Amino acid sequence: MIKIKQILKLTFLTSIILLPALIQAQDAKEIIKKAHDKMEGESSEMEMVMTVVRPTWQRTVSFKNWAKGRDYALTLITAPSKESGQSFLKLKKDMWSWNPTINRMIKLPPSMMSQGWMGSDYSNDDILKESSIVVDYTHKIIDNETIDDFDCYKIQLDPKEEAAVVWGKIIMWVSKEEYYQLRTEFFDEDGYLVKTHILSDIRFMYDRKIPTHFEIIPEDKPNQKTLVDIISAKFDIRLQENFFSQQNMKYPNKLR
Repeated sequence: MIKIKQILKLTFLTSIILLPALIQAQDAKEIIKKAHDKMEGESSEMEMVMTVVRPTWQRTVSFKNWAKGRDYALTLITAPSKESGQSFLKLKKDMWSWNPTINRMIKLPPSMMSQGWMGSDYSNDDILKESSIVVDYTHKIIDNETIDDFDCYKIQLDPKEEAAVVWGKIIMWVSKEEYYQLRTEFFDEDGYLVKTHILSDIRFMYDRKIPTHFEIIPEDKPNQKTLVDIISAKFDIRLQENFFSQQNMKYPNKLR
């Protein structure tokens, strides 16, 4: 009888010790999910402009992006004219790019997800959303900090062992009110900072307020960055799964 009481007491004490950590982890995941849902919705359609800035030159690319959950994404380049019509598709675990100039469909291997999209600091993983910050990582609040007068949670995301992800660690700052993603730092497997996303210019888009200006700064390349601006956005719209097809990649006039 004494042993049973001791076991029950030990179990109770262990649960008391572990409970705050379990609650904190759940809270951190819920915060990340709310921030993700605000920026992505269950589905979305966006028009965006990307400016690639280099020490001696810069160029601008306009594109449209459609996404449905984590399994479907389609991106169409609309300008400049020499690149217009190029498209990129994610269909569950498969990813392709289509180049109308050479009339060629290329399947993208997972190893290309960390590479810059269209020669920018925006990665293929960013544009095709191969990994999920909600599903593929564990989450914990590590601090509270202020960014641009917003009181923020500072949350660390560590990849799950079975997840096929690009980053060794992510640190994200999410505002305590409205759940705006305001800053994200991406680290490699050795713990070195690779790049930083800074989000600003919060505006009303469709049915919500979101940051509409992204500044993507690589850590090891001085005087280099990529700017991305959301021109328009729609969320939780009706998109059939068959919309995300190689047929639509090849005939972009259907998408405009």
